[in-house]
Amino acid sequence: MQLYSSSLDGTIKLWDFMDGIPIKTFTVGSKLLALYTLASAEDTVFVVIPKKGERDTFQLVSVKLTKGAGQDLEGKELSVVLDGVGASPKQIAFGREDSYVVSVKDVDLQVYFFKRKLLNRFSLSTAKTKGGDNRFSCVVCHPTEDCIATGHADGKIRLWRNFHHKKAYTYSALHWHHDTVMDLAYSLEGTRLLSGGVESVLVQWHNESSCQKDFLPRLGSPIECISMSSDGVLCCTLHTDNRISIINSNLRFSRSIQGLIKSRDVKTGLVVDPRTKALVLNGEPGHLQFYSLQSDQQLFSLDIVQRQYIHQAGLKQSDLVKVAFSARGTWLATVEESEEVADPELQLKLWFYSEETQSFALNTRINTPHDNHITDMCFRDMDELGDDSLILVTTGRDCVFKVWVMVEDSDPEAHQSVSWSCDFVGSYHNYQATNCCFSEDGSLLAVSFEETVTVWDSLTWDLKCTFCHPPGNIRNICFGRLTCSKYLIGATDYGFLCCWNLLTCALEWSAHLNVVVLQPDPLSEHIAAVSWLSKESSLFVFKPSEPWPVYIQRNLCKEKILLAAFVPRDEPEMISSEKYLWLRKSQLFFLTDTQELMTLSTKSLEERLTPSSKQLAVEESLPVTPFSVLLGKHRRQQAQEDTDLGKPVVHNKQEQASPAVKELLHTPAHVLPSASFLCTIFINSLLISKESKSAEEVADGVEMESEKAEDESDEEDVTAMEQEDTSHMELLGEMTCKLSKAQEKELRKIRKMDYSWISAF
Repeated sequence: MQLYSSSLDGTIKLWDFMDGIPIKTFTVGSKLLALYTLASAEDTVFVVIPKKGERDTFQLVSVKLTKGAGQDLEGKELSVVLDGVGASPKQIAFGREDSYVVSVKDVDLQVYFFKRKLLNRFSLSTAKTKGGDNRFSCVVCHPTEDCIATGHADGKIRLWRNFHHKKAYTYSALHWHHDTVMDLAYSLEGTRLLSGGVESVLVQWHNESSCQKDFLPRLGSPIECISMSSDGVLCCTLHTDNRISIINSNLRFSRSIQGLIKSRDVKTGLVVDPRTKALVLNGEPGHLQFYSLQSDQQLFSLDIVQRQYIHQAGLKQSDLVKVAFSARGTWLATVEESEEVADPELQLKLWFYSEETQSFALNTRINTPHDNHITDMCFRDMDELGDDSLILVTTGRDCVFKVWVMVEDSDPEAHQSVSWSCDFVGSYHNYQATNCCFSEDGSLLAVSFEETVTVWDSLTWDLKCTFCHPPGNIRNICFGRLTCSKYLIGATDYGFLCCWNLLTCALEWSAHLNVVVLQPDPLSEHIAAVSWLSKESSLFVFKPSEPWPVYIQRNLCKEKILLAAFVPRDEPEMISSEKYLWLRKSQLFFLTDTQELMTLSTKSLEERLTPSSKQLAVEESLPVTPFSVLLGKHRRQQAQEDTDLGKPVVHNKQEQASPAVKELLHTPAHVLPSASFLCTIFINSLLISKESKSAEEVADGVEMESEKAEDESDEEDVTAMEQEDTSHMELLGEMTCKLSKAQEKELRKIRKMDYSWISAF
């Protein structure tokens, strides 16, 4: 089985997807937005491309895939089928027996009949009456009948018939979805129609009747695409949160394939769980996802808001906006707030990790911890003192920061011994508090108030000093660590990166840099700063004590990097390159505005692959044929027998270098020449010539020569020995030494002597 794929670089690739091998690449030249293949046209594909000279206008064209030798071919034979089509792949479908193609866009529907070369256009009303919206969203054709199903923005499904005639066409309507129908799919026989949308419900319509329908609810997130298997046994749904659900034909959920959940907006930032070293961020609405970077899978999802999320546009609901862990990971603080801008509903929750249940349990819920939005929060990281020294600080737009501490719970009905309460409230000239962080030893607290950074004593809560670098408000702040703990770093929204000395209370240095992300490494002195300039993100890694960066990577990516996090390694990595030494203990991850998770690697792809993994990668990419499996099994069995017998393993150079064997085993079967052509070459390649005998054959030859020594002259023996090729000894890493006639006679005498008497000892 093969697979075609298209991409925006203007190429179509033919894959042997079972082995992951690209077989051919066809260059079309234009951006390819959608791709369609037909069973009736094996050498032709249909693609959607932008129309030259017109903006936001697209065409459906057919591409003739030329046949020829080599992997890179041209696909220049283009023929326009339809003009004015939509850019989405879901807005084009092919009809029964591939006799016609249907396209929908806005309120227009086009049907083009290939044999008759006839184009029919149909339009719906653009007026939005009684909440109706006739704009098309998707289209699918019945597999056995001339029927077209279209989805619309108002949640309706229309079934079109008699569309061969412009005026005699008819349509009926099905309606259950309250919002846009995202996709449609027919079953293999056409007796069932599947639909999905923002409700996260898969709807199954029977016999095109609105009275007969089944539902599979609570699929987690809106359905983007629906696809049926070729045998009709399974269907799968693609969801907006980067998940695929596999569903049986009886509408029973089978399993899901889930990676990093794609959230609407990552408001919590990238946070690392100290216990599992998992990446923690927004997941499903109101949930925290714990994502394992090592296994590339979600460990678990924690429901924070604990409310049913309703998928309805314009509805104000509560969502998770802030999260922080204590140093040991035993305490978790979360902030949830409603989407109201003027008067938000706020809740601060403290969660304690239970070893028994292996999950977080809610300990304290604080309603309205601040009078306005909470902008930041952090724990005091004093791991050596344990949880008794835990302090949580929150900052808000209500111009104050608050200190929360653990106290004994006096409620006799409570099932817990401690709870959290406010211990101190601080402010500075009625400015909005924007950021906060503790020093490495926990003795100092830095809180930014618009343009000013204030430093407080964490024991007495006395204001120690203030720093300011106008113009611009403070965007990020962090303390230096280890040998750089005397420095405080801040970035302004006016494009300055500043370093202040806490001992001299003076500005140490500043740089003109538009820093959007400032992230310190918890295991070293290094700090990563990501800038955004001229539509590209750049990375600068520096030590506060040094005036120049230790690492610069310009044009890191074209997307804007919004968040970053250092994740500690299990073991320090051995790094040979000096410029990557700052990544020895931790690995740096980024999240872009398109929610792509990226990381920096200290090695190239070739360096990351060990010899064994390289061989494994090659073997995995090779076609698996019965002959190659049999040959590999025979070789492994023979090698094992040789090892058990104590024989030295000698590799035949000629066998490894045989082009016939490589071509036969490595080339896909459908592009191989005929068997009669390859037979002679293949058989000859397996024959071993006299001058490349194996070590065992040469040893047997020497034995036979020695047994005939009594009947042959010394000269004949010497001549026979000289004719033996020494190439087999080179394979064993040795060279043959020529013996004299007297030495050869002595060796024969020793061989014929009886040494059986030694066994008595």
